[in-house]
Amino acid sequence: MQIISSREVFKNKLFTIVDEVAHDPDGFEIHRSIVRHPGSAVMMAVDRDHRILLVKQFRLPAEQYLWELPAGRLDPGESPLEAAKRELREETGYQAKTWTDIAAFWASPGYVAEKMNIFLAEDLTEGVQEPMEDERIEIRWFPQAEVGEMIRDGRIVDAKTMIGYFMYLERKPSTRS
Repeated sequence: MQIISSREVFKNKLFTIVDEVAHDPDGFEIHRSIVRHPGSAVMMAVDRDHRILLVKQFRLPAEQYLWELPAGRLDPGESPLEAAKRELREETGYQAKTWTDIAAFWASPGYVAEKMNIFLAEDLTEGVQEPMEDERIEIRWFPQAEVGEMIRDGRIVDAKTMIGYFMYLERKPSTRS
């Protein structure tokens, strides 16, 4: 596939919407409106007791408060790991000495060009939360088993949190509780 046209329709500080057309040598053509996003870093902060740090905030598109892993968008020129370190500090106040890349995925590749990168953050030090002016973030530690229960009974409906949790279980089978 080769993109043969791209036209910007809308742009703000978070994303750009473009109309694009692509085709292959056989003449097959795709026309889509795409939300172009710089990507996100997701932090799975886990303490020595294998508790998981979640944040609760109102998500306007979902029209509800959600418990989820902390996350944020990549700033220009910033790597996913650099963004993860910055976002963990800003949203929760915590800093981690040990970082492990555990997953990367496309949030909704049918129309959103946002790659999410999940990092395991360990060896944590508590600090002061520095949320953005439009964020009200509650933080809370949850036992690993409770996070699993929250996913299964629908109290956690955020995909990045589900993916992070199950990828963490895959990497750390001896810490299951």
